[in-house]
Amino acid sequence: MNSRFLFSHKLKPLGWLLLLIGLCFGIFLMINDFDYFDLEIKVFPLVSDGGFFSPNKPLEWSTNNIADELVAIVIIFGGILVAFSKTKDEDEYISKIRMESLIWATYVNYGVLILAILFVFDLSFFNVLIYNMFTVLLFFIVRFHYVLYKSKKVIEDE
Repeated sequence: MNSRFLFSHKLKPLGWLLLLIGLCFGIFLMINDFDYFDLEIKVFPLVSDGGFFSPNKPLEWSTNNIADELVAIVIIFGGILVAFSKTKDEDEYISKIRMESLIWATYVNYGVLILAILFVFDLSFFNVLIYNMFTVLLFFIVRFHYVLYKSKKVIEDE
């Protein structure tokens, strides 16, 4: 089957490596309040959270610790490579599982977001929104590989 939008199967191990490294560093940064690695560099923010008199103004060079941004990018790249790399034997059934898993992950992700909107407030809600960026990929990867494992197990048992 010709899947135009999927990466080569050879990129999946790289994706797993990036995803696991990103998640480990992300959890480590989260536990340490994002202040452990000091990667202060000059950045050019398009949007700034400070007001008019803030030292960090939009569209002006300022310094920022980019450790959390780097970890987020590594998690996203790794997750995309894992989620959207072909399997060794990609066929219509696996494409169907992939599509159903993506739909399921989207529903679950937005269900969690609705619960957070109803029951989480203030700065904790902002943290939930940050984690919510990654959960669609993570839910998809978990469900897709679980259903693949289950279907291969059934085939082996027959």
